[in-house]
Amino acid sequence: MNYPVTRMRRLRANENIRRMVRETSLSVNDLIYPLFCCPGEKVKNEINSMPGNYQMSPDMIVEECKEVKDLGIPAIILFGIPEQKDPFGSDSYSEDGIIQTTLRAIKESVTDLIVITDICMCEYTDHGHCGIIKNKDVDNDETLKYLARQALSHVSCGADMVAPSDMMDGRVGAIRDILDENNYTNTPIMAYSAKYASAFYGPFREAAESAPQFGDRKSYQMDTANVNEAIREIELDIIEGADIVMVKPALAYLDVIYRAKQEFSMPLAAYNVSGEFSLIQAAAKMGWIDKERIMLEVLHSIKRAGADIILTYFAKDVANLINK
Repeated sequence: MNYPVTRMRRLRANENIRRMVRETSLSVNDLIYPLFCCPGEKVKNEINSMPGNYQMSPDMIVEECKEVKDLGIPAIILFGIPEQKDPFGSDSYSEDGIIQTTLRAIKESVTDLIVITDICMCEYTDHGHCGIIKNKDVDNDETLKYLARQALSHVSCGADMVAPSDMMDGRVGAIRDILDENNYTNTPIMAYSAKYASAFYGPFREAAESAPQFGDRKSYQMDTANVNEAIREIELDIIEGADIVMVKPALAYLDVIYRAKQEFSMPLAAYNVSGEFSLIQAAAKMGWIDKERIMLEVLHSIKRAGADIILTYFAKDVANLINK
């Protein structure tokens, strides 16, 4: 029936009615909070391009994790900034590496918090690329050995889940194999399955000190114009043993999130990346937008598109709003 029998505004009349018929909900259970760990003690350096986010030493990360847990956020993901870098990213799989040290500190002090680690070489190599360089290019198959070694090291130090973000072909299978061979069969893999070569990563590269020293990452991260390729990437990661698949970035790739959810009955994560975060922060600082409303609108759009899990630097802000 049409107007006047049907009046769509009846179910928008007040907030309680709107709550009752709301199709998409956002919960703290949906969130993963990214954290950046660095060497030292009592270090908490704000990241200029990401206000409210910090490079933190392990002791400060522990305090941050306690706050995250108290807010009801179920998980964090760790990115490491090592004291020294080399061509092979050796800190990433060292027993005394920054991630390994931070994992042990968290697990000694905080319970019931899922700790995920990013698996990639870019933060640890002196050239800033996501793998081992041969002939001025990233050698895919040689890199797999290092990624697998890194993942095993992280899990042996307490990581509850690993998240390969490098976009090497075959890395999910390589990581699954080494974890299974070492009796970590129950450790899940959250694969950055469709990770685009995006300009939205700019602030993150300051945060993680991971900008490439030559060239770019377009030979291994995805072309920003493609979606069918993303579906193929996701399917391959599922075949290799991924437990959760991810689309990154989120906001400019809502169509990819939607397609992925329609194609696969898999838990789907989306990364609300640094550039998306910083654009909102900068506009809010200028007084051009309402930060809280824009933040919630963006995150609802990601959830509405099909994401089950959202990695976001807004996690604590959202949790504080939800918990009011």
